[in-house]
Amino acid sequence: MEAGGAGGGGGGGEMALYVWPRRAACLTAHVGCVALTVTLAALSMPGSSVFSWHPFLMSLGFCLFMTEAVLLFSPDCSPLRSWPRAARARWHWVLQALAVTCAVAGLAAICWEKQRNGRPHFSSWHGLLGLITCIYVFVQACCGPALLYPKLLFKKVSLAKLKLYHATYGLLGYVLACTSVLLGLCSAWFASHVAGPAWLACAACPVLAALVAMNQVTNAYLFQKRVQL
Repeated sequence: MEAGGAGGGGGGGEMALYVWPRRAACLTAHVGCVALTVTLAALSMPGSSVFSWHPFLMSLGFCLFMTEAVLLFSPDCSPLRSWPRAARARWHWVLQALAVTCAVAGLAAICWEKQRNGRPHFSSWHGLLGLITCIYVFVQACCGPALLYPKLLFKKVSLAKLKLYHATYGLLGYVLACTSVLLGLCSAWFASHVAGPAWLACAACPVLAALVAMNQVTNAYLFQKRVQL
């Protein structure tokens, strides 16, 4: 950005047209996911029933912790942008661990609730994709430590390739998580509480977050790493 300003007003103007919409979208993703998490917490009232823990924990894990873990590496609006990459990576692991923990607990809550009431498990698209997403992110999280000890686990694979694989499959996991959240917003429970423009605003949150993450990963990893490799 500084280079564009030094190159002339026209270059700086073109850079601003590119940078500021990205920053605005990223900031909106931050605020939107926090707002959606708070909304689901208020609607579900965690602790009021076994089911109440499911939307609360899933939103906390997927909407808040996982989104913030991804956006920690955003060059546009990371809250830790000035920190060394190693420090951001440590917080990334912490947030992802919290996200997986919440997802597993949220999955257990809905399974327990359905078992108590004699209802079938994973009979909807939301339930089925939610199960797949939980399994996927758990496996992805288990593969994450390979980046910490690449020489011990993958002696013949370069660290650059491991980062590329982790970014690619991590993005897929995040898109699955956002899609699962979106399907949850289409459930009868949520539709009975929120409708009209408010529902559209809630539904836009995971969609925007997924688009921001896709743009971030493709710019920071996929294109650059492909050139390096």
